[in-house]
Amino acid sequence: MVADLFHYGHVNFLRTAREQGDYLLVGVHSDEVVRNYKREPILSMDERVASVAGCRYVDEVVPDAPLTITREWIEQRDIDLVVHGDDFTEEQYERFYGTPIKMGIFRTVAYTPGISTSEIITRCKAFDLE
Repeated sequence: MVADLFHYGHVNFLRTAREQGDYLLVGVHSDEVVRNYKREPILSMDERVASVAGCRYVDEVVPDAPLTITREWIEQRDIDLVVHGDDFTEEQYERFYGTPIKMGIFRTVAYTPGISTSEIITRCKAFDLE
């Protein structure tokens, strides 16, 4: 996950993901990956990792997680299930999660409506912060 500007939507996602099993390992993408995939992150990877690690539903955080999940990455970490929000297109799921989908270990969980990092950024821009 990116986990920039950690908010209650992230917490809802992590809680729901944790309910899928008995141990929640969360991969956090590097600043470079986020920059190339979405936009420049506001928080550094270390700050995002610390935010995710502070969530009570998370057992372990893996920094520098790949954007595309491979069989090797899954097997190295003994992963039984890969979870993502339901906010991707079919093409994105196939591109980034094709391997766990083919392995039959991929699930989506509902995206929390009304909150996102992009929404928070938009709200902040609406304020005259000077």
